[in-house]
Amino acid sequence: MPRPDPQDPPTKEQRSLFGEILDWMLAPLLLLWPMSVALTWLVAQSIASRPFDRDLAEMARTVARQVVVVPGTPGQPSAIRLRLPEVAAEVLRTDDAEKVYFQLLGARGEFVAGERNLPVPDETAAAAQLLRFRDDEVNADAVRVAYLWLPGTGLAGEVPPLVQVAETLDKRSRLATEIIKGVIVPQFVVLPLAVLLVWFALARGIKPLNELQQRIRRREANDLSPLAERDVPEEVAPLVGAINDLLGRLDQSMSAQKHFLADAAHQLKTPLAGLRMQAELAQREIDAGEHDPVALKRSLQHIAHASERAAHMVNQLLAMARAEAKTLARPPEPVDLAALARETVRDFVPKAMDKRIDLGYEGPDEGSAGAAGHSGAASGNPAASGAGTGTSMGNSADSRSANTTPGSVMLGQPTLVRELVRNLVDNALQYTPAGGTVTARVMHDPFGQVVVLQVEDTGAGIPEAERLLVLQPFYRALGTNVDGSGLGLAIVNEIAQQHGAELSITDARPRGSAAAQGMGPGALITVRFGLSRRPV
Repeated sequence: MPRPDPQDPPTKEQRSLFGEILDWMLAPLLLLWPMSVALTWLVAQSIASRPFDRDLAEMARTVARQVVVVPGTPGQPSAIRLRLPEVAAEVLRTDDAEKVYFQLLGARGEFVAGERNLPVPDETAAAAQLLRFRDDEVNADAVRVAYLWLPGTGLAGEVPPLVQVAETLDKRSRLATEIIKGVIVPQFVVLPLAVLLVWFALARGIKPLNELQQRIRRREANDLSPLAERDVPEEVAPLVGAINDLLGRLDQSMSAQKHFLADAAHQLKTPLAGLRMQAELAQREIDAGEHDPVALKRSLQHIAHASERAAHMVNQLLAMARAEAKTLARPPEPVDLAALARETVRDFVPKAMDKRIDLGYEGPDEGSAGAAGHSGAASGNPAASGAGTGTSMGNSADSRSANTTPGSVMLGQPTLVRELVRNLVDNALQYTPAGGTVTARVMHDPFGQVVVLQVEDTGAGIPEAERLLVLQPFYRALGTNVDGSGLGLAIVNEIAQQHGAELSITDARPRGSAAAQGMGPGALITVRFGLSRRPV
């Protein structure tokens, strides 16, 4: 088992939509629940303290009303005493669960009555009859203290008398605990119920997705009809719409492939049938004892021609498949269009000589600003053909990759661009009669925006009404007796589209003047490629 490369990016774990939504809904709920408990405790403490604070304040005011202040003189200090101590004792009487303390301090801060150990507040005397509260300790018991200062005597050196009443916190704690129990205990029941309801709601909400999945799984492999968008939730409708769009494009693609395969099979039948017929004819002649070399040679020539047509058809089909295989395309590379045109013209010189067609190249040459030349094949002179190509043919592809032609370098797929040029030249040679001229031309924009490839011939041309039809696979222009496959210009169009190039078909010369001269208007096919910057 191969070990994973540590430099490879980590594989992203597949996530569950149901689990992710459930996490995002329950996580805040579980985090907020402890905060709710803490806030409930604080609120319960405050609620429990309010009624006891009111009672404590009332007891402090009751004790304060029982205080008698006897003003003194400059030589005699004021006297502070508690009137009716039994009333104060009755007021402060409590049950066994709670302890209540009181304290009365005189005008000089001296102890008058009550509990001596009750601490004195740290702050100075405030306004008379202003009741205040604080938390403190008495005999190691936590207490709540209500205190107030009585009106002062006004004598120098004397302070307002202080009345304090303290109460332990047992009843407050019990009440706060009861409040907490009354609020928190139901939450222990509500929280699991809420989790269950959230899970049920999510399961019910995602159920349409499961139903959609089952509907797709139950479909036949050849069923590309659109899914019904009304049967899915509104939020899933865009996804179903995208799937329907994909199904529509797949349907079109599969229909085009089926049509293409049917046409290809039909086109291959003709050369294969001719091949079989000629082979059977030759076999019958041999079986009959006829050994006419001329007839046998004629049958072999027909067999060779039929096999050549079948091989050409297969090559065209493979080229069409390569042109349509967008997913298999490699990253764009620098392509020297002028060098490819020169190489293609050089490769087709023998075919041009056989058909007595003058094949040439016009455009920039290696190491020069421009060059033009024709093979002279119309004269039927092989020597002229070889010399006519001259600098137009250039060097081999290996040397061309090292010395690119200035102004003709573009970004693209070298294999596909070569196939485009070859099909244009081959198509022009196919439809140009003997004695005609075919020219491959490369021109670059002086502003450095595009590079233009043109292939011009002197054939019958393509009528304007058929210029879009000839770009479809297996379509052949009407009125021609040329033995072709109908794939050449379709391959050119597919490759041009993949490279973002502009393809146009026009007459090479005005039809009126061409007819007057007794020749066809010819076809001028132009492909404009976006020009890339020269690589450094």
